[in-house]
Amino acid sequence: MDQLELEKIISQAAQEGAKQALKDIGLSDEEAYDDVKELRSLLDAWRATKSTVGQTIARMLTTSILTALAIGIWISWGGE
Repeated sequence: MDQLELEKIISQAAQEGAKQALKDIGLSDEEAYDDVKELRSLLDAWRATKSTVGQTIARMLTTSILTALAIGIWISWGGE
């Protein structure tokens, strides 16, 4: 067996292994491409949502701190 034959056997084994792995996780049918696209879209939406939630929490905390400071200043200047 020469190097070329060995590479061909390895390539075929890798392809069969990949096909079996996709079959095992349910991505071996015609709809697999659309399923993966949808999963990627959902993952992108989740990442965007996490980012937005983080920004909103940071803004709320900043607003709360600034409001507390403003109230403290108002009270210290003789506010009622």
